[in-house]
Amino acid sequence: MSATPFRGTEALAQGVLTRARLRGPRYRRVFPDVYLPVAAPDDFATRSRAAYLLVAERGGVLAGYSAAVLLGADCAPLGAPVEVLVTGDARARPGLRVQRGPVVEDDVTAVGGCRVTTAIRTAWDLARRLRLVEAVVAVDALARHGGFAPSELLGRRAQQPRARGCRRLDEVVRLADPRAESPPETRLRVALVRAGFPRPSVQHEIADEFGFPLARVDLAYLDARLAIEYDGAVHFDSYRAERDRRRDADLAGQGWETVRLTRYDVGEGRLQTLVLLSRLLALRAPHRYGGIEIDRRAVCDD
Repeated sequence: MSATPFRGTEALAQGVLTRARLRGPRYRRVFPDVYLPVAAPDDFATRSRAAYLLVAERGGVLAGYSAAVLLGADCAPLGAPVEVLVTGDARARPGLRVQRGPVVEDDVTAVGGCRVTTAIRTAWDLARRLRLVEAVVAVDALARHGGFAPSELLGRRAQQPRARGCRRLDEVVRLADPRAESPPETRLRVALVRAGFPRPSVQHEIADEFGFPLARVDLAYLDARLAIEYDGAVHFDSYRAERDRRRDADLAGQGWETVRLTRYDVGEGRLQTLVLLSRLLALRAPHRYGGIEIDRRAVCDD
């Protein structure tokens, strides 16, 4: 058997497996009648494909975070359930969220053998139900990979003005920016804006005095020449760390200071991070950023 999810009844009917082998140590049951080889990855995309097998025969599709990950916009937080959209009855199970409603063909596309909601339909669904910050994270990722403008969600709202949760889309769209390249980058940008900071430049290109490109940074405050970078796990590789160090030195030679942040800085340590950034901005450009007062309520209200 391949490392993809499969229906146990089909494998038995085709003679590919015996019942004893299916129930043996080489395979694991993911959902009723849906199995995976034990060596297959236990990641969100794989579980989503497994969930699709539960509903495919009845016209169901992957939706929400499951559609997003197959569309290339992996924005699901750890522990998020996989999700399907069905027109009829389907039972939610541990690790599976069931969304009920019509499956409109214009809202469906195919990815890797699975039918999923389109990028804009997925953004529409997630933006209306998630808390504000995670709604912006989802819209950023889906708009970037799906090639639509976040403002198009407001056009959809005009067609469905009574849709649940659609009133808050103005704020989601205002905060969204599809240029963001990772969920932590979006979370940090949104935290800055909601805390009272001016909106930073996103994915800003920095060049030397001759116009030679030196770097593209996640976030930047141009007047202060302050670059803000989110460092995920890949940045702690020795080669990448050395490359980052050299790049930061090049930027320092052009008068830029680089602040590198980690998962903790954007998560539990977010308030301390904002205090640090406000002080750096005030020091580097007091005429522009000397009066920032952090709205701590907004920082704590996700």
